[in-house]
Amino acid sequence: IEFAERLSYFGIATSLIIYLTVVIHLDVKTSAKTANQWAGVTTLMPLVGGFLADAYLGRFPTVLLSSIIYLMGLILLTLSSMVPSLKPCASHDHCLEPRKIHVIVFFIAIYLVSVGTGGHKPSLESFGADQFDDDHPDERKKKMSFFNWWNAGLCAGLLLGVTLIVYMQVHIGWGQADIVLTAVMACSVVIFVIGRPIYRYRKPGSPLKPMIQVCVAAFSKRNLSYPSNPSELYEVPKSVKTQERLLCHTESFKFLDKAAVIEEKDFSDTKQQDPWRLATVTRVEEMKLLLNMIPIWLTTLPFGMCVAQSTTFFIKQGTQLDREITRSFTLPPASIYSLAACGMMLSVAVYDRILIPLLRRVTGTERGINILQRIGIGQAFSVTAMIVSAVVERKRLTIVQNDPLHSSITMSVFWLAPQFVIIGIADGFTLVGLQEYFYDQVPDSMRSLGIALYLSVIGAGNFLSSFLITIVDHVTEKVSGKSWFGKDLNGSRLDHFYWFLAAITSANLCVYVFVASRYSYKNVQRKTTGGTVAVADCYQGDGQGARA
Repeated sequence: IEFAERLSYFGIATSLIIYLTVVIHLDVKTSAKTANQWAGVTTLMPLVGGFLADAYLGRFPTVLLSSIIYLMGLILLTLSSMVPSLKPCASHDHCLEPRKIHVIVFFIAIYLVSVGTGGHKPSLESFGADQFDDDHPDERKKKMSFFNWWNAGLCAGLLLGVTLIVYMQVHIGWGQADIVLTAVMACSVVIFVIGRPIYRYRKPGSPLKPMIQVCVAAFSKRNLSYPSNPSELYEVPKSVKTQERLLCHTESFKFLDKAAVIEEKDFSDTKQQDPWRLATVTRVEEMKLLLNMIPIWLTTLPFGMCVAQSTTFFIKQGTQLDREITRSFTLPPASIYSLAACGMMLSVAVYDRILIPLLRRVTGTERGINILQRIGIGQAFSVTAMIVSAVVERKRLTIVQNDPLHSSITMSVFWLAPQFVIIGIADGFTLVGLQEYFYDQVPDSMRSLGIALYLSVIGAGNFLSSFLITIVDHVTEKVSGKSWFGKDLNGSRLDHFYWFLAAITSANLCVYVFVASRYSYKNVQRKTTGGTVAVADCYQGDGQGARA
């Protein structure tokens, strides 16, 4: 079902800027901003879907409901291209302006896809990871590979989306391509439901309420003194069996520890302690985990801005270059994005099968390198991608200046291959790392929301990219009299914009390294063979796992 969703998403996303300029007749700048805003909404909606899945619906029902909404969007998208009264033009010929009804139906359809993605993306991935038991060493190792191979399957959908689907859109018709997407999604939903009897399920429960209780309890006890020994802070008694994993005390955000300070009146009656006045160490540590994530989330946003270029300006650049493979076959501009998928699959395969076994032997840890190091390596690749993009675009503009008659049509589209491959490698390190980081480091009850937080990096990056385009457009036009973003690419200075992004991402990478070096990973109390919690037996997390 993830394959089907990615097939549909990238079949739509990579061609969206082409559709907006060719069919809807928007200019390049407006098309890029519109595409970024749609991608931003699509990747921020999972914050809502993740919360609903964790708190109320459960992950399986959320996936099923959101898949149906997604399917409705695809059906409506198909109708907008196939039903005569909803088509963009009254005749088969191109028209100067599409009919209003087509524009309305088209945007309703793609935003239904956004809503469907909102529940689908965070719930499905976390539901898949739920099938592995964290307390079982072999299953824990398999879960590490699960995230890598999940993305390989994701890339398979991406690859077909930007090749087969895009080819159908260009050479057969937009409506026929939408029919294929709708049929594949419908089949995948049926297959997903068939597996219902064999899945592992987790009960939903409000993930945010305990966090609010910790803040209220810490504030109400703000005048109390800290105990001399952290072991005097309140935790679930060892005699009480619990299914949840308990966390060890850490020294960060010490002011929150007061929520676990025990007063006599907390147990003055026979009733259970009031969670609004007394929280366990585990609940306090879960709140600390969320606060620890804020700087990491913020320092990965420039990476999201770089990724946003690959489905907008990178694709639009391809339309200006020579895409003729043979005399009878011309490569659709969006299909060049398949190189990013290849780069991602290559990096994931090399990382999982070569680097990880090697690094495990060198470091003696389950993971080889910690999660944040993996994310940082990908961010360094994103800087390289922006530099290469700037150099290639400068070469293209030079050709345009030297030969205005033929423009850059004499330059091969495969000049764009390095920037696509490098951004794909960056995805293989950073995006996969972010998935594992947010799933692993959030409280266990918030894992759907954790996957949503990873997606929100891309969503917020798209919105920031759109905002940056607006600011740069305004400032450059005011300062130099000519904007970096013209009516078309030949009248624009995308090379300057790419250099600007490279500078922003480089500066941010320095901040990220500082933040990551001070990060405190989740510390989980080990369980004994009998399943009881050994409170004193805590292992210091470093994002690498236990010593082999």
